[in-house]
This record gives sequence, C-alpha cells and structure tokens, in this order.
Amino acid sequence: MPSSEFSIIDEFFTLKSSQGVPPELGIGDDCAILDVPNDKQLAVSTDTLIEGVHFLASSAPYLLGRKVLAVNLSDLAAMGATPAWVSMAITLPSIDKAWLGQFSDGFFELAKQYNMHLIGGDTTQGPLSITITIMGLLPKTKRLTRSGANVGDSIYVSGSIGNAGLGLQKAQSDEVSVNDADVSAYLNPQPRVELGQQLLGRATSCIDISDGLSADLHHILNASRVGASVIHDTLPLSDSVREHMTCMGDNLWPYSTGDDYELCFTVPASINDIDTKLLAHGITKIGVIEQQPGLRIQLPNGEKVTLNKGYEHFNE
Repeated sequence: MPSSEFSIIDEFFTLKSSQGVPPELGIGDDCAILDVPNDKQLAVSTDTLIEGVHFLASSAPYLLGRKVLAVNLSDLAAMGATPAWVSMAITLPSIDKAWLGQFSDGFFELAKQYNMHLIGGDTTQGPLSITITIMGLLPKTKRLTRSGANVGDSIYVSGSIGNAGLGLQKAQSDEVSVNDADVSAYLNPQPRVELGQQLLGRATSCIDISDGLSADLHHILNASRVGASVIHDTLPLSDSVREHMTCMGDNLWPYSTGDDYELCFTVPASINDIDTKLLAHGITKIGVIEQQPGLRIQLPNGEKVTLNKGYEHFNE
C-alpha cells in the first residue's frame, strides 16, 4: 500500500507515463520543461472534475480514468490540436490501491491511444476531484476558434445529441448497465480529435458540446457576433432519445442536456461538397448562421422558438 504522495506518483503514474513525446524534463522536478517545435504553437486547456458534480460517486475507476482525459481531449479537438502532453492533480479521500490501479489503467490506455505523455501533477487528501491540464500542438498559422462564424455559414454537429444526458439519467437509476448505449455515451465519451484536425483550414468556427448544444452554439454566436437558425428535424437523434422526448413531452430537451462531447462547427456556404473524410465522422448539417442575434429553432409545424438554455455551473 503506498504511504506517501511520492510513492503514489511512482507506483501508479510515473512508471506508466513513458509513452508519447517525452518532455525535455518531466516527472521528478518542480516543473516540466517542454520543447515546442519552431513551426508549432501550444494549445493548453484545464478542467476540474468533482465527484457528485461531474461524475457519480459510483463511477467505475477505470472508466473514470478514461473520462477525465477524454473530456480534456475534446477541448483539444475543438481547437484542431494534436495531443502531446498532460498533467494531473488528484485529490483523494483515502489511498485505495485497487482504485488507483484501475483509474490509472483507464487514463493511460486512452493516453497511449493519442500518444500522450504525462509530464507532472500533484496528489493531496480531500474529497475526490481531478484537475487535468492538457497540451496539444497546432501549426503556427492554424487553429479553430469560436469567433470565426460568418453569415451564411452552414452549421454541423458530429455524432448524435442527447445520448449522454439520457445516459446520466439511466446511470442514476438502480438498473444501470454499462452495455446500454446511452450510459456508455455518458461514462465513456469519445473525443473527436481526428475530426478537429481535419477541420483545420476548413471550419470557420468550432466548439465541443459539453454544456449542451444550445449553450455551446450560443458561445459561437456570441463570439462571432451573429445568430443562427436550426432546423429541428435535422438534429441527429437516436431512437432512445426520441422516445425519451416523447415521454417527457419536450421536443427541446436535447438542446439543453450536456456531456455529448461532440463537435459543433461552421463551414462557409461556398463549400457545397463535404468530402468523404469528414462524412466518415458522422457529421450532420443542422442549420445556418444568420445576421439576426439569437438562436432560433424551426419546429416541424413551422413554429420558430428562441432558445437560451444549457447547463450552467453557477446556475441558482
């Protein structure tokens, strides 16, 4: 059983971190030192995940290890960056060797998939929380941002919307199954890193859908100083989500649920043909960027409703 911060780091993290692009100086010193190639720029993002807020207390440690990295990889995907390095600060209520072993196995399995190197972090005692700082590389003159959408651009999303939100509801029930597609979407999100890279130089704006399609599309609209119309019938929804909407009597539910970790992006209207590489990622055109501010949803009956809903961390 590890007995100190340093033995925890050595046993569960240092020995598994030797993969990906090594830093000039990594775990073992007060700081890591990174050598960024002259033709690249560094993209950096930080997220904190807290038990009971971002994940359930019953979360399997292996899947949690994957998820804490996946949701940060999603931020790199939204910028079009290639993953490179990551650091992790973890607060633990107690030292549980079995839990740490499974957590680190899940984390490093996904890190290996994206050729990432753990370069440092911190451990301390307290309520369970994990803070990830992730770093990726971009070409010197290219990046995806939220602020480039133009009037007339087409709006796309990848994958399907609402499954993770439905999966959370199922995961909170007594009859949860990790084999359920919706539960899997919540517990084991798949970051769209390759799609983000392929959107470099093509998309005018991009964001990952973490707080809900409405909230995150609003970020693009506000940053770009534009508005949008979405055709509800074009929204990519699974049968289970459609059934849930019917049971709730709420056709707008998928717009406000979070944790999808798909990409929402815009491309110029002049791009008439989306090539097969992008189509392979399961992207769907859902609307158009407009001059009039706000987000409007065109319902099947022709009615238009204005949306301003999504998950807010400090919503009272």
